[in-house]
Amino acid sequence: MLSSVFKFSMTAISNSLSLKHSLSLRFPQTTHSLRYRNSSTSLNLQKRCYAAFANENREYVIVGGGNAAGYAARTFVEHGLADGRLCIVTKEAYAPYERPALTKAYLFPHDKKPARLPGFHTCVGSGGERQTPEWYQEKGIEMLYEDPVKNIDIEKQTLTTNSGKLLKYGSLIIATGCTASRFPEKIGGNLSGVHYIRDVADADALISSLEKAKKVVVVGGGYIGMEIAAAAVAWKLDTTIIFPEDRLLQRLFTPSLARRYEELYQKNGVKILKGISIKNLEAGSSGHVAAVKLGDGSIVEADTVIVGIGAKPSVSPFERVGLNTDVGGIQVDGQFRTSIPGIFAVGDVAAFPLKIYNRTARVEHVDHARRSAQHCVKALLSAQTHTYDYLPYFYSRVFEYEGSPRKVWWQFFGDNVGDTVEIGNFDPKLATFWIESGKLKGVLLESGTPEEFQLLPKLARNQPTIDKAKLQSASSVEEALDIAQASL
Repeated sequence: MLSSVFKFSMTAISNSLSLKHSLSLRFPQTTHSLRYRNSSTSLNLQKRCYAAFANENREYVIVGGGNAAGYAARTFVEHGLADGRLCIVTKEAYAPYERPALTKAYLFPHDKKPARLPGFHTCVGSGGERQTPEWYQEKGIEMLYEDPVKNIDIEKQTLTTNSGKLLKYGSLIIATGCTASRFPEKIGGNLSGVHYIRDVADADALISSLEKAKKVVVVGGGYIGMEIAAAAVAWKLDTTIIFPEDRLLQRLFTPSLARRYEELYQKNGVKILKGISIKNLEAGSSGHVAAVKLGDGSIVEADTVIVGIGAKPSVSPFERVGLNTDVGGIQVDGQFRTSIPGIFAVGDVAAFPLKIYNRTARVEHVDHARRSAQHCVKALLSAQTHTYDYLPYFYSRVFEYEGSPRKVWWQFFGDNVGDTVEIGNFDPKLATFWIESGKLKGVLLESGTPEEFQLLPKLARNQPTIDKAKLQSASSVEEALDIAQASL
């Protein structure tokens, strides 16, 4: 086994180094304009774009321009191996940015201080430097915007983009993320006024609709649906959220926890229709969406519909690299290596070994996108050999717009398995603990202090044996956390 792993590693290294001495480390530069959309002004940033090497060779290529690409780029820079060696190919018109903002502060009304680029380029989400287009220029990183990869020749180690550009890579990192799941066209999924959110262009289109909207329907009761419905409240719009499950965020929230959040949304004027199927979206005389027809035949009027029903890993055109049929995505090992030497996959698209729980997982979350990218690049560029050891982490922030009566922020670490103990009344805070076979497996905290939030990953990773009865007797969230901390 060790010999096969060693052979795999050395093959990957040799593939990476095979182009090293044939590459031109400097290459021609051209200029083009990048427009940032802003509520009041449009800022044209003139920037040099590394449009072409002296030939088609690239030592390192990242396909995808999301969170993972931004953090991978930073790691290449930290190792001194970006300048003249790294190329990022993206379908977007923007340098990598912190994507979670698109369903949070980016959607705030213009008078409530919405987020706008360049404010949330990576890596500001983790307290790092803001990597604007100029940053990539200064670091010697070639950026190919609005030119997605349409084909890969594994044997020749080449990529072909939509524009016909041929790129020969030494090492390839696939960071293509996910695409939003859509309603079929035959039930109105492509009507004017129907929106899906994955990138800045999607969010800008939704904002244009919200500016004119009166009745908004959000389809989906998960993270995206909850965050968009909360943002719509800031616009003072008639908002309804519809989902087929029996509660909000069913894959994580307990019935009791979901009930508290549903009550919070209802207090903010959001109507909730749960356990409801949708038959189709109906158009008005102009062809614009006018209503949502439910499974029972009833109608919910809407001039704007946002569909947040999940996402699918963007594996095309990399299917030959090796897919995971259970969780989806591209199968990788603990160093994010695929079955093809020299090709890696990170972020949402990667199906990786979740070491702590001994299972394969695919995690659609910004924290994993950041960490997986950094781990992969360190493994590629250095002698790092330890397996990625990720602790599942999810969070959400809603109703954070200026003037909101209550800003909500929760964090969850670990695994939501076993029995639950809920402490607190949600005003001002609440904690839920998941306990299996006497061990603490997961914990969610709403409205905690920074110190309390820092305790959560320690509890979830150590999985201490805990006295369930003692935890149930806690009179406050603070006491419950003290009991849990004492069990470490």
